Amino acid sequence: MGETTTILFEVFIDTIGYWWVIIPTIFLGLIVGGIPGFSAANTIIILMPLTLAMDLQTGLVFMVTLYCAARMGAGIPAILVNIPGTAGAAATPLDGYPMAKAGKGQQALAISFVSSSIGGLLTTLIALATMPLLARVGFYMHSVEMIVVMLFGISLIASIASQDMLKGLIAGFLGLMIGSIGTDVVYATPRGTFGFLELYDGVPLIPALVGLFAVSEAFIIIEKRVIVSHEGDVKTGSWHDTFEGVRIALRHWWHIVWTSVIGLIIGVIPGAGASIASFVAYQQSRSLSKTPELYGTGHPQGLIAPESANNGVTSGTLVPLLVLGIPGGATAAIMLVVMQYHGVSFGPSLFETQPEIGYGMFMAMAVAYLLMFLTILPLSRYMSHVTTIPTIYLAPMIISFTLVGGFVPREYMFDMYLALGFGLLGYIARRTGYHVAAILIGVILGPLLERYFLLALKKSDGDIMTLFSSKLGNVLWVALFFSLVLPAVFDWRRKRRELMGQQRKLVG
Repeated sequence: MGETTTILFEVFIDTIGYWWVIIPTIFLGLIVGGIPGFSAANTIIILMPLTLAMDLQTGLVFMVTLYCAARMGAGIPAILVNIPGTAGAAATPLDGYPMAKAGKGQQALAISFVSSSIGGLLTTLIALATMPLLARVGFYMHSVEMIVVMLFGISLIASIASQDMLKGLIAGFLGLMIGSIGTDVVYATPRGTFGFLELYDGVPLIPALVGLFAVSEAFIIIEKRVIVSHEGDVKTGSWHDTFEGVRIALRHWWHIVWTSVIGLIIGVIPGAGASIASFVAYQQSRSLSKTPELYGTGHPQGLIAPESANNGVTSGTLVPLLVLGIPGGATAAIMLVVMQYHGVSFGPSLFETQPEIGYGMFMAMAVAYLLMFLTILPLSRYMSHVTTIPTIYLAPMIISFTLVGGFVPREYMFDMYLALGFGLLGYIARRTGYHVAAILIGVILGPLLERYFLLALKKSDGDIMTLFSSKLGNVLWVALFFSLVLPAVFDWRRKRRELMGQQRKLVG
């Protein structure tokens, strides 16, 4: 234990020496994460020749820092202008954007930065301490267990539907139908593609994301002078608002802890990703809250949950990569290529033979989150001024950037038209009282649920009872049941107490 502590301390000191790489990369990651369609993965691919030209340790520090910063940066436009930079930030606008509209954009950014930094730093330390145990999570999470995990996220549709059950369910099922477009998982038969070859791989996520949220929001805000709900809410900003956001986040420290751990566990599962983690964390946060009715109105816990979870994923994706040689996501897969190019051998022995690489990647992540907290938090005062820009200028900029963002991942003009189509759909949904988040949940999680469901049936020769054949799966089924039932029970008890209190007042 003492020898390991010494090694960790030496690696930490060595990693601090790469501050000249980390700090510029943090600001690059913020830009990358804030532009819809861009991500750490495709940015690293673009910069691959530069990464390969660096020595291995410098290249890994660069990639890890860019990964973390891009994850945090994706929440900035999600809060200020309702544009999630990546799918991992898709749940952030649910409460972040209402805060910005209410003139609390600076507080919301501070809450997001603190939650992201603490969540990322905490899960990195947990991953270092429990790496052998976490590496085994992927072996226990098979198709049956993943089905239940998906249902945790999809059940958020029911939470959204609680405000208007019929409209919420219609929006959710519409999203699931859109998500089913593409070729059939089993027979590769086209479904709902209308003859467009560009849809054979399914509905591309980025055009759907930016269309439903960003383009539709641009159509909405152009009808107002500024984003904030009332002109009187427009503030010049002060350090007090930043410190108030920090205080709110720290007051909910336990919420940051357990939602970031959700992200860590889901991040360890190869292919799961930040979008699943953020939706599951938000759903669990709302289900376990004593005030679920506040979610969606600018509730701090509704912002903390997805931001802590999607930054908790970052350390989780490194665990299967380093211990098993299995990348947990797209960015980790690129890191795998770079490490193989330099002849790195993966497995538990990596931490003994090359601790500067095995432990160094986690230390780079920890140092990056520490420096991000110090460098980015002060910027929240100035970033929040975006909400004061007149919409006559802001709306065209949003539409232009998001259409380019829709084009970038696949470089199809079709995707730009698709983003506009989703923008019109989102605008109509907003104007008629339907929640675009419910549609997006179906689009993101629907295809994943179908894939795991068909895989489970294929393994069991079509036996539907295979869904209840796993002990861990059954535990998750019970947890899902209680997460859906308990909020309704708590709400009934709360209303009953209020009614009894009113009756006592009348009798008195």
